Amino acid sequence: MPMETYLIYLAAVAVFFATPPDTSQLLIISNSVRHGLRRSAYTIAGDLTANGLQMTAAAFGLAAIIATSASAFIWIKWLGVAYLVWIGVQLILTKDQTDNVAATASGQSFRLFRQGFVTSMANPFAVVFFGALFPQFIDPVTPVLPQLLILGVTYLVVDGAILLLWGWLGIRAATVLKRFSFGLVNKVCGALMIGAAALLASKDFQPQRQ
Repeated sequence: MPMETYLIYLAAVAVFFATPPDTSQLLIISNSVRHGLRRSAYTIAGDLTANGLQMTAAAFGLAAIIATSASAFIWIKWLGVAYLVWIGVQLILTKDQTDNVAATASGQSFRLFRQGFVTSMANPFAVVFFGALFPQFIDPVTPVLPQLLILGVTYLVVDGAILLLWGWLGIRAATVLKRFSFGLVNKVCGALMIGAAALLASKDFQPQRQ
């Protein structure tokens, strides 16, 4: 892959993330505010794991299947929406952070990983996005697999860095919120979860016609 092509791809990915926080970013902010950046790293790991699987699906041509039969996958999105709303409502109704004390470290880590994984996987149209993005930067006369690996790893690194940045910003906000009460922290985080659900619910596209 020529260096100029790679730099154009890197710029395209950077522009893609230069937007207000999306579903995954809101989830990271919420978990960082409540649990700290160190623990929210498990959420980031879950999100990136799901992205890796979606990239693999795109590489195997499943993007075309999803694009032409979106109705078969739409239920995945709405299950994800319901999951985020459920978490958000639970947080709003929680008056303190006793769940942090009660949960074991391993159990909480798995729960945070699961939140990131499920939230990202709940957007099956991401496979279509990767299926449309990668071919634009692949040189068909050279081996494709190494190019896919470069493009995929680059995307994950940039995505992970952006998520860490949003998490850090969440930590800064937490220092202000926690001066008032943990109850307020939970309500704000619950509202972020429901906002993430609303963003996920708004994502849609028209399937391609044969």
